[in-house]
Amino acid sequence: MNPVSLLIFDLDGTLIDSKKDLAISVNLTFRDLGLPEKPLEEIYGYVGNGVRRLILDSLGEADPILLRQSLEIFEGHYLKHLLDETDLYPGMEEVLIHFKVKKKAVVTNKPLLYTTRIIEGLGARPHFDLILGSEPIVNLKPHPEMLLRTIEHLRVSPSEAVMIGDSVNDVQAARSAGIRSCGVGYGICDPDLVRSAEPDFFAETVGDLKRLFI
Repeated sequence: MNPVSLLIFDLDGTLIDSKKDLAISVNLTFRDLGLPEKPLEEIYGYVGNGVRRLILDSLGEADPILLRQSLEIFEGHYLKHLLDETDLYPGMEEVLIHFKVKKKAVVTNKPLLYTTRIIEGLGARPHFDLILGSEPIVNLKPHPEMLLRTIEHLRVSPSEAVMIGDSVNDVQAARSAGIRSCGVGYGICDPDLVRSAEPDFFAETVGDLKRLFI
């Protein structure tokens, strides 16, 4: 086991399974715009790099006017539907309770408005000392800014923290911030791709997190 003082969790694909609500909201946006809807499985592959990137990749084009319209319409749909199917991964509540004496944070490329509504709606807010989501002035992962802000705010040295996430972005952000990383194999991203980024640890299942850290 590996001692840590702070566990930093990514949100989508790590703490929560949110891909269906995201994909449905994308298709509702496309319907409003008169655009053809995409298979949900295709949209799942675009999740994890922030809402702007999700919409851009789903559109398949970078027309700035269409992108702006899409983002505005998507916000209305997602705010209505972000808790329809979304939930903590099975076993995650037990993991958070297991680490109740540790500092814990959520650091995600998802906008803060959506992030806080989901965390609060799932009753998970008391588990976390800090929640950071995307804001206009913040560089998203794989940039290390949010991780550096987290350890500074919570007064933890990089050597005492671990970033837990299901994407290459999480591993790269942790490495740039001087923090250990733990990839997960149960999330949205291809686990082989996450392994290829060479995280310090790897959790095949949610329950593995309890056995990796003390």
